[in-house]
Amino acid sequence: MESLEVKGKTVEEAIDSALQQLGRTRDQVEITVLNKGKSGFLGMGAEEAVVRVVPLAAASEGSNPAKVAREALEELLRKMKLNARVDLVSDADVEESPESETQPVTLEVKGDDLGILIGRRGETLAALQYVVRLIVAHHEKARVPLTIDVEGYKQRRYHSLRELALRLAQKAVSTRQSMTLEPMPADERRIVHLALSVNPDVVTQSVGEGEMRKVVIMPRKRGD
Repeated sequence: MESLEVKGKTVEEAIDSALQQLGRTRDQVEITVLNKGKSGFLGMGAEEAVVRVVPLAAASEGSNPAKVAREALEELLRKMKLNARVDLVSDADVEESPESETQPVTLEVKGDDLGILIGRRGETLAALQYVVRLIVAHHEKARVPLTIDVEGYKQRRYHSLRELALRLAQKAVSTRQSMTLEPMPADERRIVHLALSVNPDVVTQSVGEGEMRKVVIMPRKRGD
């Protein structure tokens, strides 16, 4: 899709008009302000704002983000002198987000003694995934849903957290006391929230700041 130049009384008005015409959100386009516009004096000498909006998806048409992600990850592993294999998980095994126009990419790293890639509470793995996401986004000029797992660590962690959440929820209900989990990243907190979202006897809440943010499981007050 070609770029679109739109005028408006203000820059924001021009941007909103362009997004409406394209049916896109701000994170799906690249915006360049060509003219900030000016109000003039008593209506004289006024100029409209002009913006150019380019859909980011246009830059990635015909590209292969999965190939880019895999090659980037393999290069990083080589630089780390790790003997590991990177497999692309089949699309059929991945649930695609309805909000994304881009096919999600899931990579699985396999090999021996790869604990160094996971790190404490998965921190190293999260950092590796972040770096590869940046490389792919820069190459594709678009955000690509990307997940990296190491020897099934995330799957095991998912099941472990879900079982822990269910167990602590039962304890919270039986003791009528709140249960607080250890600090964990946002994606892991989300697992706990989702696991208990259908439980009518408890409510969950994230508390704390930054790396110390954690989930609290609270028994629902009687009568709520």
